[in-house]
Amino acid sequence: MLVTLAFRNLWRNQRRTLLTLSAMVVSAALLILALGVFSGMFKDMLASATEQYYGHLVLAEPAYHQRRELFSSLPAELADLPALRDAPEITGRSPRLRSFGLLSRRDTSQPVELLGVLPELEQQVTTLHQHLTAGRYPAPSDRNAALIGKGLASKLNVQPGDELVFVTQAADGSIGNDLLFVSGIFATGDSRHDNNLVLAPLNWLQQVLVLPGRIHEVAMLVSDPLNAALVAARLNPQLPDNLEVLDWGALLPEMREVIAAYDVSRMIIVTILYLATGLGILNTFFMSVMERTREFGILMAQGMRPWAIRRLVLLETLLLGCIALTIGLLCGALMTLYMQQIGIDLAGYITPVTYAGGTILPRLHAVFEPGNFSVPAGMLLLVSLFAGFLPANRAARLDPVAAVREE
Repeated sequence: MLVTLAFRNLWRNQRRTLLTLSAMVVSAALLILALGVFSGMFKDMLASATEQYYGHLVLAEPAYHQRRELFSSLPAELADLPALRDAPEITGRSPRLRSFGLLSRRDTSQPVELLGVLPELEQQVTTLHQHLTAGRYPAPSDRNAALIGKGLASKLNVQPGDELVFVTQAADGSIGNDLLFVSGIFATGDSRHDNNLVLAPLNWLQQVLVLPGRIHEVAMLVSDPLNAALVAARLNPQLPDNLEVLDWGALLPEMREVIAAYDVSRMIIVTILYLATGLGILNTFFMSVMERTREFGILMAQGMRPWAIRRLVLLETLLLGCIALTIGLLCGALMTLYMQQIGIDLAGYITPVTYAGGTILPRLHAVFEPGNFSVPAGMLLLVSLFAGFLPANRAARLDPVAAVREE
């Protein structure tokens, strides 16, 4: 009976109820959309750092993690360690050899970071093959093909098919140098990669550096990037003492802090927005209780207990919150779906921003995450109950005789 009575009481003043309901729906829907967009930005930042360069996990010697010394190399067969091969969370492994040197064409030279990779394995870890703007990704059969960034290609004024000279310090003390031809050009939006990064065949770089059969690291991809630290902690005890697996959080501590701060930021945003919504709910039900003072007095005179009066008003606020939540979740999901599928391109107004080791792309898009729906939903119901408590408490404390006499 109380539920039926509470539902009817909501619509005694339809205009006021609809205005409050609209504010609750709009706040919930926009909050869900905003959180989805923020999640999309963080996902892009993490992907730009890990899925375009680092990987989610990196196996190397501890000294190489710290200083990237040329001589901190490993046997290439370590990429097939049973601990790595049998881990179900690892979806891709790519052995790498790294060198720093000069890339030249005619009278122009540029400092570069060159990664020697196996193209078919590197595609399992990074997504550079999805960012091609010209040419093709190096094939396993290519001996000296190079994939270079768009900014670097512009500085050297090269196109696919052009020849380049790479010069670096070899492991035996000699000057390593050889020819490369440009097979493809990529553009990620991250200036650090687009202006300096070059991918070349692993065997070719091993010959140039005089490090036959050696690698510097094994980059790995895991199914859930947020669980990379747990995977690394489980793998390290299974590895030889001279090897260490670091997750992206250890390699990029600033990025880890940004991701960790997101949950706190989300709660702050939810709290600020719903405080304003709660004030609107509080105002609506205070006015409703004051208008129904005589009615509450009659109900109490007929034997209704104060706790029942309090429960009636709280039921009204909870029902209003449930209605607003249902509509708000639907609207928020539809807007998030639109932003996920289409989004908003801001490339004509802003440029990519590098922050905490990742890149924020000039586009707005959203992703679906359970927390972006459950947090606003739970908070809206709590705010509705808290906002309804003061009016409910006032109604429950009315004196029946004085309330019946009130006009």
